[in-house]
Amino acid sequence: MRKTAIPLLLFSMLSASAFAANQMKPGLWEMTMKSDAMKNMPKITPEQMEQMRKMGMNVPQIQDGAMVHKVCITKDMTDSKLPPGAEKNEMGCETKNMQQSGSSYSADVVCNSAQMKGEGKVKGSFSGDTAFSSTYDFKGMMHGQPVNQRHENSGKWLSADCGKVPPAGGMMPKK
Repeated sequence: MRKTAIPLLLFSMLSASAFAANQMKPGLWEMTMKSDAMKNMPKITPEQMEQMRKMGMNVPQIQDGAMVHKVCITKDMTDSKLPPGAEKNEMGCETKNMQQSGSSYSADVVCNSAQMKGEGKVKGSFSGDTAFSSTYDFKGMMHGQPVNQRHENSGKWLSADCGKVPPAGGMMPKK
């Protein structure tokens, strides 16, 4: 389970924020994911985190079953009219059946690759253009291990200036 939790958690965060992008204000966002799987993850020492950051990785903070990650959402990302997940991502997952009504949205996530097989559902809502919350449920197999997880995601806008945080690569469709 430890090998599968981080990629699945990252995928859930990216799926939720990618789907939300067309209602999000451009700028620096803080994304938080809560999951029981995170509580079972081995602790990463501050030294290991620093080493990963030196290697250019934008490493999220992990605390009390939650992963907190800062991402930069560009104006191009928020203006994109293409549906998020229109193409398969590196995990072989596609976003389908996307629906939006008022401030609520939902989508199905279907994964069919050697790495990951299964189905998930994203449901969420916006609070204006500066916050959102969502849930992501996934059931399937990842690297040959059964996965049945639920994640709660939230995002809040921090500022118009992303500072040194690079644009969220691979989260949004290209125009």
